[in-house]
Amino acid sequence: MKNKFLLIAVLGVALASCNMMNNKPSYQLSDLQGLWQENNTEHFVRFTTEQSDEVKYLLGREWDEAEEMTEQDLIDARQKYGFPGNGWFKYWFETTGDLHELHLMDNHGAEIPKEYIVSKLTSTDLEYYEKDKKSNKFFFSKVVEK
Repeated sequence: MKNKFLLIAVLGVALASCNMMNNKPSYQLSDLQGLWQENNTEHFVRFTTEQSDEVKYLLGREWDEAEEMTEQDLIDARQKYGFPGNGWFKYWFETTGDLHELHLMDNHGAEIPKEYIVSKLTSTDLEYYEKDKKSNKFFFSKVVEK
């Protein structure tokens, strides 16, 4: 009888472990969209739902208020010149197997793509690192819209 209970306990632990290993994070594009602040600095990033000129990309904005730049400055410049300029970027977010990849591309000058792996994405936290330089990590907190 003791051996049956022991066997059932061991099987239960093994099954629970298998289920825990299969609980891979699942992030959605909608989780990413919104306003984010980097490490309590004055550097902000907004992932928008606005379509870029390339079908798979959406537009985002980034600015640093320590440099006396605001999000409204970026919006005003786009309206004035008719196209996104400095501070705007293109992005797309995809899930490939276990990897949740964030692809960013400057929207001006030489458009050089960068790839990042999202390691954490919740309603309050965003963490990612460069795909080719894992030591380059970025940490953001979601900013509540007013």
